[in-house]
Amino acid sequence: QVQLVESGGGLVQAGGSLRLSCAASGRTFSSYVMGWFRQAPGKEREFVAAIRWSDGSTYYADSVKGRFTISRDNAKNTVFLQMNSLKSEDTAVYYCAADRASVMYTAPKLYDYWGQGTQVTVSS
Repeated sequence: QVQLVESGGGLVQAGGSLRLSCAASGRTFSSYVMGWFRQAPGKEREFVAAIRWSDGSTYYADSVKGRFTISRDNAKNTVFLQMNSLKSEDTAVYYCAADRASVMYTAPKLYDYWGQGTQVTVSS
């Protein structure tokens, strides 16, 4: 059974940094794409960043490009999202997701597995 467990969320001031982690288990993920999404209250879930596990290639939403960095640790089966220069509009629940098709989709419905989410709150 695939399990994705996020951690690292919290409360931070605007301009600060946080690093989210997503520990993946239950499958060999070498052919997967791992994505980070976020959902703010009253808004739809939106794409943040993705990484292809096999070659480390990445893709970012325009809103986070240059501020967020997605990476992975193959030995620990963990994906990270380093978030710098945080803004109040980054406040949301952040979700980790896995896509078996190895395509860096941006649509949430195309991802196969999801974590439970971790809250990130940025105070201005």
